[in-house]
Amino acid sequence: MDAELLSKVNKEVQAGGYGVLCTVTSESGSTPRSCGTSMWVRPDGTIAGTIGGGLLEHQAIQESLRMMNGGQISQMWRKSLNEKDGMACGGEADVYMEVIGRCDELVVFGAGHVGKAVSQLGAFTGFRVTVWDEREEFANDENIPWARNVVCPIDKIYENGVSFHERSYVVIMTRGHTLDAEAVAATDKQPGAYYGMIGSRSKIAAVRKTLLERGVSAEHIDRIFKPIGLPIKAETPNEIAVSVMAEILAVKYGADVGRLRGETEAR
Repeated sequence: MDAELLSKVNKEVQAGGYGVLCTVTSESGSTPRSCGTSMWVRPDGTIAGTIGGGLLEHQAIQESLRMMNGGQISQMWRKSLNEKDGMACGGEADVYMEVIGRCDELVVFGAGHVGKAVSQLGAFTGFRVTVWDEREEFANDENIPWARNVVCPIDKIYENGVSFHERSYVVIMTRGHTLDAEAVAATDKQPGAYYGMIGSRSKIAAVRKTLLERGVSAEHIDRIFKPIGLPIKAETPNEIAVSVMAEILAVKYGADVGRLRGETEAR
């Protein structure tokens, strides 16, 4: 496998990206590239490296995109290079495809005391963590070394590498309810395994009313766990972090979250 390609993949994954690494694991007959050749396929269909070009590579890219869109993690893909498929090589290739970088990810909006504690516990429990805040003095590698820190205005998050997928667990706990509302609006119609927002019931009710008036979908607002966390009467930032991460892990592993929350509590 090409060391330069591996370095590129590692750099992109460390920056929060993901994709499918396609590697030719076996070959027979005449094939475009030999065993060990690899190609990196990004979510937008662009590539780095090559497994031979032509129809083989085109179909491998399409299969990679299908995997990313469907949530599949890995597969062994076999392609016969025959005239029926428009290829006259006459050989056969096995390509191992693996999604890299799309792991369980905790995205924390807010790098204050509670956000910092949640992000640290999230990293401890195995999540890749991204922390966003407008304030560089809070969201930085010295203050939160276990996470990827993103500092920008809330309306610029996507331009600065924040992204969501079906294994994203999103926690909203910014410096104030107005900014919390902006974070909710910014994540409308985005995928995710979990969304939760901190705050009192009165604050949450006011935020909900404002967002509905702005056109944010009720479906998005109502999927958010609110108030966030299991009801363990937590008070300190670290205790609240335990409450929040316990709820997230319960969702992740399919526990009866409603019973744990003592519902019927409104989200």
